[in-house]
Amino acid sequence: MNQNNSRKIVQLSHGGGGKEMNHLIKDLFFKAFDNPILRSEEDAAVLHFDGNLAFTTDSFTVSPLFFPGGDIGKLSIAGTVNDLAMMGAEPQYLSCSFIIEEGFEITHLKTIVESMANELKQSGARIVCGDTKVVPRGCADGIFINTSGVGRILRKGISVKNLASDDVIIVSRDVGRHGAAILMAREGLALESELTSDCATLWPIVEQLIAANIEIHAMRDATRGGLSAVLNEWACASNVEINVNEQAIPVCDEVRGLCELYGFEPLDLANEGTFILAVPKESADATLEIMKRFCHCEQAAVIGNVNDNRKGKVVLNTPWGSSRYLDLPQGELLPRIC
Repeated sequence: MNQNNSRKIVQLSHGGGGKEMNHLIKDLFFKAFDNPILRSEEDAAVLHFDGNLAFTTDSFTVSPLFFPGGDIGKLSIAGTVNDLAMMGAEPQYLSCSFIIEEGFEITHLKTIVESMANELKQSGARIVCGDTKVVPRGCADGIFINTSGVGRILRKGISVKNLASDDVIIVSRDVGRHGAAILMAREGLALESELTSDCATLWPIVEQLIAANIEIHAMRDATRGGLSAVLNEWACASNVEINVNEQAIPVCDEVRGLCELYGFEPLDLANEGTFILAVPKESADATLEIMKRFCHCEQAAVIGNVNDNRKGKVVLNTPWGSSRYLDLPQGELLPRIC
């Protein structure tokens, strides 16, 4: 292989623990994620905490790697930070591991790493340890990323088991964008109005709600399985009925059109920057005001309420005056979405 060409792609030697790997880690990863803990280069990061912690981990295998509104790098940071935020935890430290296929373009890797570094700024979290593995061609599809995160819990009591009768259900924005954007990119569809993923870090929004002392009973980012999965998990975990008004759920025209074309349900599609809250009825107006005024959630809306009637069920009220159970999504609508 030409030496100039070899410098443009990831080689097996980049994962071999020698000079090439050292250059990759120092010149790319350390430069992008620079902080004193990472720079210490120990086998394990030494961290300092005070109080209860939240801890999460996730792996990212999205296809395509680059999509409208984001890429696998942005997705890996936002996804892990959001899992911490949904527990009322301030994201602080992340680990990051890359599994890279031999032949992956260095320029693409740089773009992904820079995207990760930019997304970290949204929450103030830091990558403090990591790992890099390079596998032979055909053993991975470009690049896989695993991230774990820990954060300090600022608001206790947020749980899927804490929904109470007369709670209201609030969605932060329109649903189904990420799944639809991935479908559009994968199928090469052209739309008059450009559709982008909602991929974003949610901690700034959650931080404002906590600072305003909003009583949050439950909170969840609606990723795989979408809104349908979250509501069904909550209904079962808290042994309540969740009653939802379909007409109140914000869905953009592009997502609705794609769903009609492919026979999908917008409420089943994945989101990566949309979350659901359960708050007491008397807190609904204050919650919406904060979200719309400070957090750019102009489409935030109350979409339903909690009661003790058909426990463990989610009831969807349609615009035509009928009602039906909203079930968990079945099968795999879109593989490799996150």
